[in-house]
Amino acid sequence: MKVILSGNEAIARGAYEAGVAVATAYPGTPSTEILENMATYEGVYAEWSPNEKVALEVATGAAIGGRRALAAMKHVGVNVAADPLFTVSYTGIKGGLVIVTADDPEMHSSQNEQDNRNYAKFAKVPMLEPADSQEAKDYIKLAFELSERFDTPVFVRTTTRISHSKSIVELSEPKQRPATSALEKQPDKYVMVPAHARRRHPLVEQRIKDLEAFAEEFPENRVELQDLSVGIIASGTCYQYAREAFPGYSFLKLGMVYPLPKKKIKEFARQVKKLYAFEELDPFFEEQVKALGIEIIGKEVFPSCGEFDPGTAEQGISGAAGVEKKGAALPYLPPRPPTMCPGCPHRGLFYVLNKMNVFVAGDIGCYTLACLPPLKAVDTCICMGASIGHAMGLDKALGSEAHGRVVAVIGDSTFLHSGITGLLDVAYNRGACTVIILDNWTTAMTGRQDHPGTGMTIREEKTTKVDYVKLVKALGIKHVKKVDPFDLKKLNKVLNKELNRPEPSVIITDSPCVLYRRVEKGAQRPLLYVESSECIGCKACLQLGCPALEWVTLPVKESAALKKKRGEAFVNPTLCTGCELCSQLCKKGAIRKKDGDN
Repeated sequence: MKVILSGNEAIARGAYEAGVAVATAYPGTPSTEILENMATYEGVYAEWSPNEKVALEVATGAAIGGRRALAAMKHVGVNVAADPLFTVSYTGIKGGLVIVTADDPEMHSSQNEQDNRNYAKFAKVPMLEPADSQEAKDYIKLAFELSERFDTPVFVRTTTRISHSKSIVELSEPKQRPATSALEKQPDKYVMVPAHARRRHPLVEQRIKDLEAFAEEFPENRVELQDLSVGIIASGTCYQYAREAFPGYSFLKLGMVYPLPKKKIKEFARQVKKLYAFEELDPFFEEQVKALGIEIIGKEVFPSCGEFDPGTAEQGISGAAGVEKKGAALPYLPPRPPTMCPGCPHRGLFYVLNKMNVFVAGDIGCYTLACLPPLKAVDTCICMGASIGHAMGLDKALGSEAHGRVVAVIGDSTFLHSGITGLLDVAYNRGACTVIILDNWTTAMTGRQDHPGTGMTIREEKTTKVDYVKLVKALGIKHVKKVDPFDLKKLNKVLNKELNRPEPSVIITDSPCVLYRRVEKGAQRPLLYVESSECIGCKACLQLGCPALEWVTLPVKESAALKKKRGEAFVNPTLCTGCELCSQLCKKGAIRKKDGDN
């Protein structure tokens, strides 16, 4: 049967067909949908792990037990999982272990655009890279076969375009899973004390040599000879772009991007007049091909930053001497600035923080958008959990200069991912820091996934729920306040008190994401409107940056009649959620609830 699937859906299907028993992940665009789809398949245990390190460790345990396991994460998630990754490369596995890294060229939803092909080389772990949804499904199955054949974890790398683009996929029946587990004690293999690790390292080096030999015969590393004036080495979506731009040229399409088939590359280079490495981000292929003594054109004509398209191939190759120009670059599309949703429970907090003019150490989440105008209330954002460490560092470095002027903000899912140890550091090392945990009851930024603070598993099963107040106090924080983020007066009062406290404190803002899935019926707030005769055009409400608030320019005659008022606020009823933040800012009481709303 043939169906249309995204790359992420195809990866999940491939894992199911490969007989995966355990699938783990932490949500992160562009990888999130992999686990969401895995959870729909019978016989597969799927979990949202607290972070990517835990996800890989759980998957590794399943593989040591003889079952096939998959851990999925976005590219920066591999940074979090790197600790177990580098050592499981030494230990090897029993059941297959596949790690999906979803890279994000152009940083559509990420803080950097690192090229995780480098992780494969660094950790000495083979990596496959599919070029469409069919290959995404097939390569997952090939990755499990490689994993078990060579006793190694295997990377499958995707990019945003492969993760989210859809194409035709032919489905197969799933592989039969083992009837029983295979629990076996092998401390020499799995206990990496120095004496054992020293014996394992030479095996890793030999494995790479064996994989290099395998890469020469791997059918997904294929040569496509046509016009020999130009040869292009490419993989993944870059192969698709280059083929679209130059369908008549010769290609070496790499399905295994590490280790590379060196003999095949040398033979291909001998057959073509000019050789190009067409690859997004780092010169990963280019550097290794040059190390073989082969002349190749790469980053001198192709950019090192951002996402490619067919126009990138045309511009780079057509602009080179001796190559005829073919086609034109794609048209430019203007960007659309992101913003928090109307009714977002974070908006009021950042409005207050902006007015207080404090330094806000920020973190990864929807609330990071508060760095943009008009709120402009986030001053740092590096990685998951870093906000608390930044506040601690500022407190210890600046002392009284930072006291009362620095606050850390962190979302509920991010706090459970990486913030607990930072807060423990604050308590243990006596930092005078104020930390705000933004509890909106879900992992909102990636599509409202569950986490240990929601009380639900990925399959909607009720489970234990983190009590943030008890957890924070158990870490050693004595002063903990929970507030409604829609009550601006209370927010301002609590913030002023806690910021000036000479010891650590935590504020928990408690209100669900406006798109929260489990809001009870009848919980909708009344919509708002602007009483035109009362609006003085001060624009105070617009400082919230709410998409539901608009500014309407008045006709000249009407403006004169209203004492030269040039415009007035307007509440878009199709966007308003009735959060009432704007009405709290209107000194004239011009923003009111609609009559008859319940």
